Amino acid sequence: HTTTQPHNHTTTQPHNHTTMTNPEAEKHKAIGNTHLQSNNLTAAIESYTAAINLDGTNHLYYSNRSAAYLKKGDAQNALDDANSTIALDPNFSKGYSRKGAALHALKRYNDAIAAFEEGLKKFPGDTALEKGLEDVKREKEGPPRGAAAGGLGGMFGQQLLQRIALDPKTRHYLNDKEFMAKIQMLQRDPNSLTAMLSDPRIMEVLGVALGGGGAGMDDDDDKDSDKPPSPSKNDKPQSMDVDKQQSQQQQQSSSTTTQEKEEEEDLSQLSPAEQKKKQDQKLAVQAKLRGNDLYKAKQFDEALSAYDEAIALDPTNMTFHSNKAAVYFTSKRYDECIASCREAVEVGKANRAPFEERAKALTRCAKAYQKKGDLEMAIECCREAQLESFDKATERMMKNMELEKKKMDAAAYLDDGLAEEAKQRGNEHFRNKEWADAVKEYEEAVKRAPNNAPIRNNLAAALCKIMDFNGAKTHIDKAIEIDPKYVKAWARKGDIEVICKENHKALESYKKGLELDPTNAACKDGLRKVTAMINYGASTMTEEEKMDRARKGMADPEIQSILQDPVIQQILKDFNENPQAANQAMMNPAVRAKIEKLIASGVVQTA
Repeated sequence: HTTTQPHNHTTTQPHNHTTMTNPEAEKHKAIGNTHLQSNNLTAAIESYTAAINLDGTNHLYYSNRSAAYLKKGDAQNALDDANSTIALDPNFSKGYSRKGAALHALKRYNDAIAAFEEGLKKFPGDTALEKGLEDVKREKEGPPRGAAAGGLGGMFGQQLLQRIALDPKTRHYLNDKEFMAKIQMLQRDPNSLTAMLSDPRIMEVLGVALGGGGAGMDDDDDKDSDKPPSPSKNDKPQSMDVDKQQSQQQQQSSSTTTQEKEEEEDLSQLSPAEQKKKQDQKLAVQAKLRGNDLYKAKQFDEALSAYDEAIALDPTNMTFHSNKAAVYFTSKRYDECIASCREAVEVGKANRAPFEERAKALTRCAKAYQKKGDLEMAIECCREAQLESFDKATERMMKNMELEKKKMDAAAYLDDGLAEEAKQRGNEHFRNKEWADAVKEYEEAVKRAPNNAPIRNNLAAALCKIMDFNGAKTHIDKAIEIDPKYVKAWARKGDIEVICKENHKALESYKKGLELDPTNAACKDGLRKVTAMINYGASTMTEEEKMDRARKGMADPEIQSILQDPVIQQILKDFNENPQAANQAMMNPAVRAKIEKLIASGVVQTA
């Protein structure tokens, strides 16, 4: 995608009018730029928003906020701000770059191409627009040739160019058109690397890709485990890229004598202090590789010593701290792992290590906290990692941790003693007719003891008092699920169903209660009343009330199932055409129960 650097100037193209800026808005913009450069994206967006609130006519504020949104992964808001930028100043080329980049991120490839091409019509030759157009076309056409061959294409991406620019020994290569053409070819076709190894510059840059600027063992950070890697040479690395680095080191050591001479010449051009620094960095990499071998051999203490040696030689490379953290993690020394991860991140920030490397260190830190059982800190580390560099695997891990923490918090809240105290307080409020307070206490009791059927029964009674019948039905059904032999719950269920005019259901609930306890007064009284309502209530109802009752009955899936039974359909027909056959069928208890349900629901009415 196109660059996300903020604008520190007012305009980039000449205008025929004078742009008046709001000093206070400019101050917020400057603060936003600082936040954006330090990757504090949320704060950057807030600052740019403050600038927009003060001066909504300045296209640069929208442009910069679009950049911040895109970097945060919010492509839709980035697109909205890009459109605002273009609307405010159609002669600002960056607006089209922002729009194209946002559409590219949304994978709206055709729209992205159209945006870049629209910009190029106004600003032919614009580098950012041309680069953006090339990128989106390449992605639209599919993965680059050779992408399946070990994933080498990613080695020569934007991250490597940043490392080359930061290295005083290689930064001048970026001005060499021939060199840049080779890098672009490698990006398109990594398999062409073999043909370019004779170029000492490519070999030197390959060394930067393998050992410099915080790269190294963290390529497979998501594979941290308590089990150390086997020392067998056929094993694959777990949390380190040891095999890959050794292979590439051997490839480097087999480079031509011409390369060695050029390296010597390059070193001779440096000051004594710079020469010593370069030498120390090489020795640090050697110490790191030695540490990697010791790690594979399960010699953890010796590996840590090797990494400490590397840190002493080159304290600016966060990789060595990350490697120490990997050793600590594998040896289950989680506190030390967390400390090393934190140190790695601090060193990385101080020396502008890639955001991805800092994110990996924070992700490992999260895993260490998870192993310790501190999910709150683990989740916080995941969030920090996502702010550094968004990763889907880390996002999934964080979601799983959040679910796990929610379950643990709920389990930690359980307490039968406190549940009983809350229940008694609820009973007191219920007796005093303080229904809302009773509901509150019963709900607290349910949280403390979710599998206590009597508490849920009491809560259902209180909810009925505040007319929340759906809530009451939910809790009484749960009470019966917990204890199917709890007679009071069956009586309460019948009472609620009567209130909801579901007489056929109430009839069944009372009968089930009486099956468990034939002497239960509540079920006996409820059955008597609901039977009377069914037998005699219909005669006092208006036609509208009867229709309403029948509609409610028809909404019951059980009633619908009964009506779809061909046997029941024939019996209902026989009641009018062949009463003798219908009466004979009613001798069957199962048939009789179904017909009684239809009558109780109001779907079938008797004379």
